[in-house]
Amino acid sequence: MKTKPTIDAVVAGYIGVDLAPGFPRSLRPAPLAELLRPGKLLQTEGLTLSLGGVVPNTGLSMQRFGQRVALQGLVGHDALGDLVLQLLREHRAEAGIRRTRRAGTAYGIVLAPPGTDRMFLEDPGCNGIFTAKDVEWDAVQRSRLFHFGYPTLMASMFADNGCELQKMFARTRKHGVATSLDLTLPDPDSAAGKVDWRRLLAATLPHTDIFVPSIEEILCMLEPAAYTRLMARACGGDLIDAVPRDLYRQLGDQLLAMGVKVVLIKAGHRGAYLRTADVSALTAATALRLPSANWSGRELWAAPLPVDRARFRNACGAGDCAVAGFLTAMLEGMTIEQAGHCAMRAGRDNLYGVDALSGLSDWKQTRKATQA
Repeated sequence: MKTKPTIDAVVAGYIGVDLAPGFPRSLRPAPLAELLRPGKLLQTEGLTLSLGGVVPNTGLSMQRFGQRVALQGLVGHDALGDLVLQLLREHRAEAGIRRTRRAGTAYGIVLAPPGTDRMFLEDPGCNGIFTAKDVEWDAVQRSRLFHFGYPTLMASMFADNGCELQKMFARTRKHGVATSLDLTLPDPDSAAGKVDWRRLLAATLPHTDIFVPSIEEILCMLEPAAYTRLMARACGGDLIDAVPRDLYRQLGDQLLAMGVKVVLIKAGHRGAYLRTADVSALTAATALRLPSANWSGRELWAAPLPVDRARFRNACGAGDCAVAGFLTAMLEGMTIEQAGHCAMRAGRDNLYGVDALSGLSDWKQTRKATQA
């Protein structure tokens, strides 16, 4: 018998510190290759130190939206680990973060000049040794949803065809808790770039209820030849503009066939593609209370919201915040149209802050103007 939920969501997985140099708003938009060419001095304005990764970005966003959230992750016994815990204490959210002496705290250097897609320099640190043993299962059993992020940056999670990830999700499902998975784009020159991600997903997604990759990520993993071809067609520009809409449907077909019930493919300034199977079994087996008739067998696009360019600060964590809006709407039992809108609103509002959280509105404003 499942324990009565006292937590809305456990958000676990990748956590670290982001170091983001500030760029002058007067800076002319240009490709990163031009802005950062060898020998050039590019003046910056300030440095933002903030929490990074799915755990703080999605977890704290959901907390801001009024959900009862438990964060779980791993940091080192070092200065950056101290900083992570200090920043989480400000949100009273540090309790589930464990420390290790086996590796250091993850950090990322985020380069996000105005009008240019972000570039990350990332050291995964001790996230690479995170396993199911680092999950606080008591909290998982008391939750409605388990959201895990970035196995693509966590060596223990993608080793042996993702055996550890599958074991963790299968155990979560046995507790009657809905499972949700997010990714990052694998670095082709790292160990993650050598993984057969199609095979890993085929083994993992039968244990996954909600899957929220970006179009770049899922295209790279399921259709690498198409990914390479479209990257070439984009000529250094945004891949999102080169992906035809019918390809989203093909990817959605594949993901539903692998066993996922709800798919949200993030597509940046084009919005998001939503695809679902029959969700009645999901609502029957978990504490999610979705209107099944509205959610089952659906295909739709969530339209992006207009961006006030004068308020734009950076896009760090926009996808994670969109996922937070989407998952919160699901936990609130909203319609699929409303959930898509909440994802778009949270992702758009993220652009107005210096970090992942500071631009977000409260839940009342985030869900405002949703359409039934």
